[in-house]
Amino acid sequence: MAKSNIGKLFEFMSLMGQLKRVKRTGWVLKHVNEPESVSDHMYRMATLSFLVDPSTGLNKEKCIKLSLVHDMAESIVGDLTPADRIDKSEKQIREEMAMKHISDLVSEDLGKELYSLWEEYEHQTTPEAVFVKDLDKFEMIFQAHEYEQLANKPGSLQEFFDSTKGKFKTPQVQEWVKELEETRAQYHEKDTEGT
Repeated sequence: MAKSNIGKLFEFMSLMGQLKRVKRTGWVLKHVNEPESVSDHMYRMATLSFLVDPSTGLNKEKCIKLSLVHDMAESIVGDLTPADRIDKSEKQIREEMAMKHISDLVSEDLGKELYSLWEEYEHQTTPEAVFVKDLDKFEMIFQAHEYEQLANKPGSLQEFFDSTKGKFKTPQVQEWVKELEETRAQYHEKDTEGT
């Protein structure tokens, strides 16, 4: 018997709720106390999208939507990282299947929109997708900086900064990264002076 539309919507809602329970793998592997969820990460990315510089000509609404959709597949496949030893093509196939399933749970128009946004981000086909990819990396290093401060362990998550070095493509986010690096350096200096 086919699922009713309400049944499908409830499954969609449940999957989106699952994102609140999927912990970000990188932080789990580093034994971060109370690691953020995928949902936490996506939420801050969406709020950062509000800060898009109007002079860039980027579509703010599209950036917000891309931020909210880009990791939706993780509600089914989990937060796969290189540590999972799954090659990129396999990861892509799993996430594509997950997004097709998620898109089938909502109206046809909405399903097409969700899938199209996900593809746009995955293939980096628009300036908005490139900006949101930068936000994805920036949010991660900003979170790493916060975790270092909370644990009072300056530099303990350096590998996250190293993994993104030189990979930011948009001037606005490059500026944020530069400021964050300066803030982080000052924080480290204070810590060294205090010991």
